[in-house]
Amino acid sequence: MTLRAILLGLLLAAAAPAAARQVAPGGDIAAAVAAAAPGEVVELLPGLHRGPVRLDRPVVLAGREGAVLEGPGRGSVVTVTAPGAAVRGLVLRGSGSSLDGMDSGVFLAQSAEGAVVEGSRMEGNLFGVYVHGAPGAVVRGNVIAGRADGRMSERGDGVSVWNAPGARVEGNDIRHGRDGIFVRVSRRNVFAGNRFRDLRFGVHYMYTNDSEVSGNLSSGNHAGYAIMYSQRLVVRGNRSEGDRDHGLLFNYANASEVTGNWVVGRPRAARGAAAELDREHAVPGAVEEDGPSPGKCVFIYNANRNRFTGNRFEGCGIGVHFTAGSEGNTVTGNAFIGNRAQVKYVGTRHLDWSAAGPGNYWSDNPAFDLDRDGIADAAYRPNDLVDRVLWTAPRAKLLLNSPAVQVLRWAQSQFPAILPGGLVDSRPLVSPPPPPAAGLGWAP
Repeated sequence: MTLRAILLGLLLAAAAPAAARQVAPGGDIAAAVAAAAPGEVVELLPGLHRGPVRLDRPVVLAGREGAVLEGPGRGSVVTVTAPGAAVRGLVLRGSGSSLDGMDSGVFLAQSAEGAVVEGSRMEGNLFGVYVHGAPGAVVRGNVIAGRADGRMSERGDGVSVWNAPGARVEGNDIRHGRDGIFVRVSRRNVFAGNRFRDLRFGVHYMYTNDSEVSGNLSSGNHAGYAIMYSQRLVVRGNRSEGDRDHGLLFNYANASEVTGNWVVGRPRAARGAAAELDREHAVPGAVEEDGPSPGKCVFIYNANRNRFTGNRFEGCGIGVHFTAGSEGNTVTGNAFIGNRAQVKYVGTRHLDWSAAGPGNYWSDNPAFDLDRDGIADAAYRPNDLVDRVLWTAPRAKLLLNSPAVQVLRWAQSQFPAILPGGLVDSRPLVSPPPPPAAGLGWAP
């Protein structure tokens, strides 16, 4: 937050009177806002109030329990242009339906530096909160239920952030709509302790750097955390449960720390009917279509110099799909448990995921540890020539139990020189690391 915003906050706190300016249902909210002193609370009493409302002064628009502010079905219900203004404790509904117009429950304009939206409920608006260039804005502790009708790609996001340095989105419960949080062209943002359900992506990053995604829960979405064209992020302590296609997806994401995350898949039959992924940001090979298994715990596509440590990838069709020239990544101290295929690596280079120290735990590794140092006595190779054939010709699965395939796999185990180039974990762990600690958004 800038020095200007800090000084403004102190000034408002000192100037705020003890009593709130109250507005009964049917009252003139615009007149109450115009008459309010900086820092004063304009309180809506229980009942139905008519919007839209514009906060062009640094005041607090609050609601008592049972206060509902309803827009006319066009534009945004509340538009905030004043720095340091706040919206608290309201039920907001009745926005318009224009994606180009960014129609929202609450719209924070670029001038609304340090504005706060908290403790409110947004129902059926196109966007829940749109942070359109407001530096240091805070969206905290809200329940946002977006639209569930029509095509998913034509809905708005729970919280949309554009070019808002230092903005924070914390402790919100977001359901329906398109993406839970969609951020573009921004920096120094923190998205922490949120819960996402019934969406395309829980968190969707585009061209956003030096930011943090931590302690969130994504459940039953198309993908949990889609990190694209972004750099120097911290993705820590998040959980993905039963997300349809991916738990974590990295596409042109570089120099980031990915640690302590837990991805748990589930059978495709348990997912229910779901619309196709919006193709606007489709990634080659990113949708798992073959067979009844869940999708990929983590998909890494042309992502470089990242550190994946202390994560658990469990019960997916593919534990990690690693492809398209991803270079310089460190993958160590992770647990790959009960995935149908632990790794799908389609490159030809040799990669060792434990070259500089202990490797990862693999639940299908029948390892011995005779010296009891916690490191298996033999290297683990997740893929062989048969796997590579199956990736290019899935119908070859019919031959998996044939004598020819068994002889080929036996030959590779006896003569490692004929193994294809690819991934090896030369120092695999014999027991899994402790499960990641519960995050803010998914603690018991």
